[in-house]
Amino acid sequence: MIMTDIPAMKIGIMSFAHMHAWSYAHALKGMTDVALTAIWDDNAKRGRAMAEQLGVPFVKDMNKFLAMDTQGVIVTSENVNHRAMVEAAAKAGKWVLCEKPLATTVADAKAMIAACRKAKVGLGTAFPCRYIPAIKAVRAQTASGALGDIYAMSCTNHGQFPGGWFAKTDLSGGGAVMDHTVHVIDLVRWMTGKEFTKVYCECGNVIHKGIGTDDTGSLHLEMEGGIIVSHIASWNRARTFPIWGDVTLEIVAEKGVVAVDAFNQKIGVYSDDVGKGFWAYWGGDSDQGLVRDFVDAVRERRDPAITGEDGLRAVEVTVAAYASARSGKMVAVNSACR
Repeated sequence: MIMTDIPAMKIGIMSFAHMHAWSYAHALKGMTDVALTAIWDDNAKRGRAMAEQLGVPFVKDMNKFLAMDTQGVIVTSENVNHRAMVEAAAKAGKWVLCEKPLATTVADAKAMIAACRKAKVGLGTAFPCRYIPAIKAVRAQTASGALGDIYAMSCTNHGQFPGGWFAKTDLSGGGAVMDHTVHVIDLVRWMTGKEFTKVYCECGNVIHKGIGTDDTGSLHLEMEGGIIVSHIASWNRARTFPIWGDVTLEIVAEKGVVAVDAFNQKIGVYSDDVGKGFWAYWGGDSDQGLVRDFVDAVRERRDPAITGEDGLRAVEVTVAAYASARSGKMVAVNSACR
């Protein structure tokens, strides 16, 4: 009898600046064919604390971290640092999964894609909402033609104010519009198979006064084929809200209207022991699905399902949205890469 043991895939994490790093780390820890091998962070205190909690080594020097025998890395740094870390990882021959937004500028996003292409490594963008069961079900309907032509969509992505570097534009690149619009842009592109052509945006600081960046944005978008999309992005959820926010879509199509509340996968629990109500989840783990695909992509030496190009398209729309907000006019979405 011949035994064929598949060696554990070795994955590292670069930076715990973004809160999603924690859930990605736990997704890796929950997989039997993967080893979370090491953590590097330019904030050594933060990196050591996370490494200790997760029971993995912390490597202070980035070059030493990248010289390890890991096959892939997950980049979860401040947004403006994505490019430097992705380029360094690609040069070291690592497959990369980068937190959204892929970059804060179109130029940086293009450079990251080019660096990974030159190094012949895969680059994925972290859009875990594609792995939410309700979202997958609706995408199957649109892809099959069951809804017919899509005419319009109304979307929201509201969340809690994350604080810290998210409100510092020199690190984040923007506020709620930067943080939340990219998720919806990716989902709509995925569901329709169309690209965005124009965007009009109004945004500002209306909820958390004095934070120095936008916490609310209202977008009107146009797509190929004349599809009209409206989107509201905000940091309007209270600190006591059971989860970080929401993702909702309403699709107006030839054969009907479909409404999706992506995070409505819950059971309300009212516990005297806890002393308050809370939501217990029964739905799918979208982060697990995202990380699972990345690990499989590394093993199979292919691009992740959600590519760097997908990340670029979302960056193009977001950058155009901010240009619209500054000018007060409808702005054409960058199409230089198409």
